[in-house]
This record gives sequence, C-alpha cells and structure tokens, in this order.
Amino acid sequence: MSSSGSMGIGVGVSPGNVIVYHGSNLKGVDRRVRVAELVLRCIICGLGVLAAALVASDTQVREIFSIQKKAKFTDMKALVFLVIANGIAAAYSFIQGLRCALSMIRGNILFNRTLAWAIFSGDQVMAYVTVAAVAAALQSAVIGELGQPELEWMKTCNIYRKFCNQVGEGIVSATVVSLSMVTLSCISAFNLFRLFGGSSNKK
Repeated sequence: MSSSGSMGIGVGVSPGNVIVYHGSNLKGVDRRVRVAELVLRCIICGLGVLAAALVASDTQVREIFSIQKKAKFTDMKALVFLVIANGIAAAYSFIQGLRCALSMIRGNILFNRTLAWAIFSGDQVMAYVTVAAVAAALQSAVIGELGQPELEWMKTCNIYRKFCNQVGEGIVSATVVSLSMVTLSCISAFNLFRLFGGSSNKK
C-alpha cells in the first residue's frame, strides 16, 4: 500500500511502519530538520573532541616551598567525568552524523519506530550525561576560582592560573556540546512522535 503524487511529498508506506522519503522530494520541513541534525552532530563531534583534548592535556607545574607540585585533570574527578563524557558524546555523534549524511546523500530516509526510539533514547542519555558533566565541572571550577572558606579550601586558581584558564576553555566547549545535545534530543523526540502522530493518517 502506498501514497504519492497527489500528496506531493513522495511518501511510501511499507509494512513495519517504515517511512520512505524519495530522492527529489527530500525537502521542506523534513530536509531542514535533517540538515539541522547533521550540523549539530558535527558541532558536538568537533567540540567534544576539543573539550576532551583541552582538559586532558592540561598540566601545570609550580614550585611551592621548594617542592614541585603538578596540577593535572585527574586531580579532580569532575574533570575526569567531563573528559569521558565529551569523548563518548563525540564518538556517538560521529556515528550518528555518518547515518544522517549517508541518508541525505542517497536521497532517501528509511525510518521506523524502532530506530526512532533507539536514536531518541541515545540522544536523551547523552544529553543528561553531558549536562551533568558540565554542571559538575562548573562547580569544581567555581571552588577552584573562589575557594571554600568554610572548609578552609584555598583558591587553587591563584596558584595554577594557566591550568585553570585552559580548563575554563574546555568547559566552555563542553557547555556548547551539552546545549547542542539537548537541542538534538528535542529533534529526535520530534522525529519519533511524528511517526505516531501520523499513524492515523496511514489507515
């Protein structure tokens, strides 16, 4: 059973609720959504790698009372979490970006509810993970910058300024990654629930 031509959107329906968007008719809202998704996944991939690299490669050695002290990202568990989260987000977005690019190059999109659920679930998990990582890193950064007088924690950024500056750059990149991931989770939700919203029109 199929419908095309008269509807002007070139949509074919096959068993299993698979939606097929045929080559020359891949346009309009669906095309803009696909382009936005691809761009966001590329941004996440690039900035995720950048954030992880900036934080993971950040070190600074200072001499304090004739003793050499070295600051590195592994000294703060929140920064370790940030590096891991952004590395995973970059790898995940690279794979999903390839899927988006291949579907657009071929000029058709095979999309079913199972795949839509998988993408939606993956995007939701990555959105929560990246937001949590940024929140934890920001909290640690504030303590490093301002200290915690109540607990007698000193302002470590006064000593390791270069280290803190580079970590700050990594956190900025990670923040963009998390915001992009949240936006992507909204797009994947749209792609999923429109399949259910259109089910009544296919009968």
